[in-house]
Amino acid sequence: MSADNISVLPEPDASETSALPWASAASNAIALYAQHTAGFEARVAATVAWLREAAEQHPGSVVLANSLGAEDMVLTDLIARHKLPIAIGTLQTGALHAETLALIPQIEKRYQLPVELYEPRNEAVVQFVRKNGEKAMYQSLELRKGCCHVRKLEPLGRMLEGRSAWVTGLRREQSQNRGEMPASEVEANGRTKYNPLVDWTWADIWHYIEQNNVPYNALHDQFMPSIGCAPCTRAIAVGEEFRAGRWWWEDEKAKECGLHVRPETETAEA
Repeated sequence: MSADNISVLPEPDASETSALPWASAASNAIALYAQHTAGFEARVAATVAWLREAAEQHPGSVVLANSLGAEDMVLTDLIARHKLPIAIGTLQTGALHAETLALIPQIEKRYQLPVELYEPRNEAVVQFVRKNGEKAMYQSLELRKGCCHVRKLEPLGRMLEGRSAWVTGLRREQSQNRGEMPASEVEANGRTKYNPLVDWTWADIWHYIEQNNVPYNALHDQFMPSIGCAPCTRAIAVGEEFRAGRWWWEDEKAKECGLHVRPETETAEA
């Protein structure tokens, strides 16, 4: 790949740097997790190749569904660095942490890329809360998934409407259900889904963030590797699985919301 196709991204200015979560913390996610491992450069190159294919095969019709987690910030950096015409979209569920929302203006300032925001229908949220209460997600699996549908699935449908492909930050290492996930798959509706980080480890993600000074969610410094809506996310303890902090009150097999459905296994995750 020629150097002409790669952007030299600006370093954050002094005001940005002072606000970055690793700027003053004695111990943070980078210190805890970042590690260079064999094959890292090849994995980066493979990811860029998948992103380039997505952009070329689906011109003007592909979006990164950015959860604002570490993986999707890596993808955002790669898209900007390699000048790839892939839109950036995120689901503003109305229940995200302030630390999560703080990344949106950082992305737009650092990378000069607009972030498409997709919010739930206000009336749908009002009706759901009025009928089931603010803490409905804790009452039953059905109500929790109902909340996910209103706040995440319906807005995702609007994000993907009219698009023939989307990109996610899913990795095989994240959970057992994702252990055999391909880097590219055609969904039942004919839309192509790219998962270009499938082979990356958690150490890879943080090594890339460290090497490229990528902005990240400050909650990662608080032992939250997987971050969703505030009521449904907690820190994990040493030895707990990667996604143990998501929907922790539910049975392990139920920890899904429906954003990522694989018909052959009838599983859905977010």
